[in-house]
Amino acid sequence: TGSEANDPFTMKNGAVKTTSNHNGGILGGITNGMPLVFRTVIKPTPSISQKQKTVNFKTGENVELSITGRHDPCIVRRAVPCIESAAALALMDLILGCDRSILEGK
Repeated sequence: TGSEANDPFTMKNGAVKTTSNHNGGILGGITNGMPLVFRTVIKPTPSISQKQKTVNFKTGENVELSITGRHDPCIVRRAVPCIESAAALALMDLILGCDRSILEGK
């Protein structure tokens, strides 16, 4: 419900803060000064050993696909550094594109 996602604002030590951080530090697409928290979901890899139905894009025909060879069923180990890197790039883009006075709290 909306009440469970609400992060009420309050004055604390002369600065506007939120009393909770249910929205991971972002409200309406704008950071609110709280720690940034985000969650990600990784879908299971579709490269499995079972036959799967697909389409041959060259011929336009329905075909069965059979994956052979050794495939890692868990991509999480490789995904974590990719997600961390994408988040770091997004934050640096934000920092480099903003007014310096915002960073200094003026």
